Amino acid sequence: MSTNLAEGTAESPASARLPLPGEELYLALEAKIRELRPKEDLAPLRKAYEFAAARHANQARRSGEPYIVHPLSVTHILADRQMDLVCLQTAMLHDVVEDTTTTIDDIRREFGEEVARCVDGVTKLGKLDLYSPEERQAESVRKMLLAMVSDIRVILVKLADRIHNLRTLSHLSRERQERIAHETLEIYSPIANRLGMGKIRVELEELAFRYLDPDSYAEITQEMELKRPVNEEYLNRVRSEVEENLAREGIPARVEGRVKRPYSVHQKMRRQKIPLDQVYDLLALRIVTDSVKNCYAALGVIHTEWHPIPGRIKDFIAIPRPNLYQSLHTSVIGPEGHPFEVQIRTEEMHRIAEEGIAAHWKYKEGRKGYLPDEQQIAWLRQLVEWQREMRDPGEFMSTLKVDLYSEEVYAFTPRGKVIALPRGASPIDFAYAIHSDVGNTCVGAKVNGRIVPLRYSLKNGDVVEILTQAGHLPSKDWLGLVKTSRARNKIKHVIKAVERAKAIEIGEKSLEKEARRFGVYLSRIHRNDLEQIAAEYGCSKMEDLYAALGYGKYSARQVLQKLAPETPAPEETEAPKPQQPPERREEDYVVTVKGVNDIMVVLSRCCNPIRGEPIVGYITRGKGVAVHAATCPNVQNLMYEVERKIDVEWARKFEETFSVRLMVYAEDRPGMLNELTSVLFKENSNIRSLEAKPDGKRGGGSAVIEMTVEVRDQKQYQRVASAMRRISGVRDIERIS
Repeated sequence: MSTNLAEGTAESPASARLPLPGEELYLALEAKIRELRPKEDLAPLRKAYEFAAARHANQARRSGEPYIVHPLSVTHILADRQMDLVCLQTAMLHDVVEDTTTTIDDIRREFGEEVARCVDGVTKLGKLDLYSPEERQAESVRKMLLAMVSDIRVILVKLADRIHNLRTLSHLSRERQERIAHETLEIYSPIANRLGMGKIRVELEELAFRYLDPDSYAEITQEMELKRPVNEEYLNRVRSEVEENLAREGIPARVEGRVKRPYSVHQKMRRQKIPLDQVYDLLALRIVTDSVKNCYAALGVIHTEWHPIPGRIKDFIAIPRPNLYQSLHTSVIGPEGHPFEVQIRTEEMHRIAEEGIAAHWKYKEGRKGYLPDEQQIAWLRQLVEWQREMRDPGEFMSTLKVDLYSEEVYAFTPRGKVIALPRGASPIDFAYAIHSDVGNTCVGAKVNGRIVPLRYSLKNGDVVEILTQAGHLPSKDWLGLVKTSRARNKIKHVIKAVERAKAIEIGEKSLEKEARRFGVYLSRIHRNDLEQIAAEYGCSKMEDLYAALGYGKYSARQVLQKLAPETPAPEETEAPKPQQPPERREEDYVVTVKGVNDIMVVLSRCCNPIRGEPIVGYITRGKGVAVHAATCPNVQNLMYEVERKIDVEWARKFEETFSVRLMVYAEDRPGMLNELTSVLFKENSNIRSLEAKPDGKRGGGSAVIEMTVEVRDQKQYQRVASAMRRISGVRDIERIS
């Protein structure tokens, strides 16, 4: 479905009358395709266009143009990348099932099984299929991933659809712009990256950045534009020098210069808390030559001419990235002491780097489906397999986002096998990447021949040997150490099984104890009666009810009363309770448990959620319900027991402020504190504490200001943070848990 929803739903039957809406755009599409493949039969594409134009008749986009312009534009994007006819038909039809009364069966009858399967994969789930927007998003993404496994063209159409929606995002509300841009950076851009589609990833990131953080985008682009003449002159000079040196050595090559993209610059500035003038790889050269041998020869020429920066040489030719990206990277100190980056690759490597998996889908190759051994989707099949049993939508989306970010660490087994892992991965991740049994029985690790703690962060080139012990089981603490969803899911599975076994044992014993107390013999109760009682509590079998008793969700007396109605009710046997405090009113609560009144609720200190943030409740043993922010990393560590998750919501009438700790990274200049505190004054936000000091790590006139401020809710916090980021010299703001 297009993000820019159609206005109006009226449809008209397919018609052969010309001109149809978007006819001129369609003829340009045909001309583009015929230039590449003059003999291609475009009748099926014409049929898809006429079908879509009829179904979308009387529908318009937010911009006011006919709706058919959107699927035509998406098809143009894919035609530019020379996708096959099935892919182009899918692009033309990708919204008809979701936005009109057309069904997948209609598509199947008109265009065949292959096109119908792809259109179905692109189509989101209906709004009535699930309860919440989060669940709809999670299940739509899950459906898309499953469809990608059977046909990768599904994601190619989705990415082209997202690009065109971002290009026309200005016609939507600010709230929807931010939501779509955020989703793009979290899901679609990483998918494009994992498929090696560099051009598409770059466009997605730049368009999303423009809408997600317009102030930073404007500031960075303005500053880069001011330096553009100087940078271009420098790059031209260095490029000419490189071309002369390569020609002298007889190395055929073309040399391109580029300036780092605004989004990439923004990421580095925020990650390292530095100003633009300290981004040393702002400039880069790309050398494209004819062979692997000449790639290494060109690297030698570069290092002979300029001094390389230690630790910045990366050989992705010998060890390609998981998305099959190959290139040599080095950073050198160039003329006048200015550092710049150099990438060296062959023409084929360059094609793969720019187009990724789409490079295999040229018209001339006549590809159908995908090859089973394609490395670029092997990660996808694994990801779908690992996430198949993950039912919680929040958990699914958070682990998916981790999996989608590209691997950056390459470690080796003692036998030389390369294991690719995310940055910050531990030996436990490495162990589970080898085999589940190796991970479960891991007791230690040797890295490069030396014993290291399991919290050790693996580095490129590490040789890792896992030490195991039969019968050993993973610890809950491991959940805070691992980075891969494979390791996390395997650990949770084992812990959940152990915890469930304990809960069943506790629940069964508590029920037996209560039964003995009142002379009830559980052994005389028929199994069918027990199962029926379990069903009344929503449990499929008695073991599930025992587990619920063990977790403390129900009391043994309640269950016993259903099994033996003659058992006295709890209030008839319990001693008189001491006088209770007055019943709390609704306005006394910060957070309430949905459907339950007067239950102890505690805001967790690890994340300190503030009103308006998405929150999740977790039933603790003896301490009520702990409330965490949905983004809290500890949530994923706790949710191995889904039975203890409970829905919570912010109380409607609660009027209290929340303390938030902020770290502000900024220039150390006069007036900075005054400008920061002025923002808080305008927002009527109180300062609980404040400490400012020079930033010793970064130097260069940098300062770090730590403050604790009071805010009423999430919206006020976002206003405060946005206003502070707009202050000249403020490089980043972090909320500290």
